[in-house]
Amino acid sequence: MRNYGGLVHAVGAFARDRRGNFAVLFGFAASVLALVAGFSVNVTQLYNAKSSLQGVVDAAVTSTARDLTTGAIKEADANKSVQAFLEANNAAGILHTGQVTLDRLVVNRTAKTVQADVHVDLALFFPIFDMGNMKRVTASTTSLYSDKQIEVAMMLDITGSMAKRGNVNKIGDLRTAAENAVRTMLENQDPKNPRVRVAIVPYASGVNAGKLAENVYAEKQGSSELPPVAGSPLLVAKTGKNLLPSFSEYLSIVGAAMPRTDNCATERKTKNGDADLSADGPDTVRTDTTGKKYYALVNRDDHLAGEGMNKCPDAEVIPLTADSKALLDSIGDFQAGGYTAGAIAIQWTYYMLSPQWRAAIKNAGLGNGASNADPRKIAKVAILMTDGQFNTAFAGAAGRYNGQGSLARGNAETLCGNMKNDGIEIFTIGFDLNDKDMSATERDQAKAVLKGCSSKDASAAERHYFEVSTGAELDNAFQEIIRNTEKVVLTQ
Repeated sequence: MRNYGGLVHAVGAFARDRRGNFAVLFGFAASVLALVAGFSVNVTQLYNAKSSLQGVVDAAVTSTARDLTTGAIKEADANKSVQAFLEANNAAGILHTGQVTLDRLVVNRTAKTVQADVHVDLALFFPIFDMGNMKRVTASTTSLYSDKQIEVAMMLDITGSMAKRGNVNKIGDLRTAAENAVRTMLENQDPKNPRVRVAIVPYASGVNAGKLAENVYAEKQGSSELPPVAGSPLLVAKTGKNLLPSFSEYLSIVGAAMPRTDNCATERKTKNGDADLSADGPDTVRTDTTGKKYYALVNRDDHLAGEGMNKCPDAEVIPLTADSKALLDSIGDFQAGGYTAGAIAIQWTYYMLSPQWRAAIKNAGLGNGASNADPRKIAKVAILMTDGQFNTAFAGAAGRYNGQGSLARGNAETLCGNMKNDGIEIFTIGFDLNDKDMSATERDQAKAVLKGCSSKDASAAERHYFEVSTGAELDNAFQEIIRNTEKVVLTQ
């Protein structure tokens, strides 16, 4: 029994020692777990702080770059702009007001970039080893800006299919969307030195050239499709010479002989009677089939009627301007009516962006016209909007002039190609193209022209072709196009 009792005593002693060992092991494990948990909390805290800080500086620099681009601020004000944005917005995530410090801001005038370096000293929740109580978190970002001037010409469909029908008011939707677009593009500008100018080209069966109609040759039935050539009885009778007179004298003679009662214009014609799809100014000298010279006036085809659907719209072309009131007043008066001479409208959109029309626009007292092409300094943008298939053409047409879908589409595609070759970026908007009044073939043809006319997308986020069905979608499309023209993006 003594041996058994000793064994029991020994086992009991061992058990008491094991309980002590477990306590030590548990205490050690708990300490390690606490350290791991604290480290994990700190890592999460630092990650969140880094993410919040990066978001704040990205937003600050992007906002400042956009303000530089739009002309809202000068380069000298960039530091104040970034600092103000940081102070107003640095209470993001786990950051607190006053924590973010702007270390450096660089505006690179050559590269057209804004770069900011910032930091925040963060008090850690769990100071551990060499981390100490404070940890510095840094962030840096760079954004592009541009001092380019922007010239935008908007082709706007005011044809009969845009008229209000029941609860659907497409012309009203267009007025709202176009007015909002003008306000967005022209806001926050120096009126004496505008960065953005806008032109509008309302259209239906033709284009109302307004004061630019002095550059239009109004055909008479049975007369030549070309403006008078040198040596013609009309010019000789007025000048007594066989030579081509000065352009201003030519305009005076032709205007008196062929009065333009409605200021309307159709296509300019070549010496063979086909559509002239160039952007040449009206003062360009051409040669007819016999070698005689004339000025390249735009035609008003004699088959364009003066009433009903086949007449000129009341709304006039407005060349590039920063006068928002003039543009808004015109848009507010839009009335729907007429057929869809889309190619003729694209032709005039081209003219509005062409420096070759600058002299004609200045002579008409309609502003300075388009700038010379220079991709480093000037961005030229065309917005082509329609709610249906182009169906009207006159030059080179045979038969019904408002049944010239194939001819009108072909002219439109050629004009768009010429515009792109001249560095014009084209955005297109198809409004309610799934209208049941069009056949499936007509819908497909309308979409194909707009898709073909639009410039290629630089990325998935930068669209150039839009299909919209409602007024709200039309408004959003114009606004997205305006954002795309700015091209302010983060590069780092």
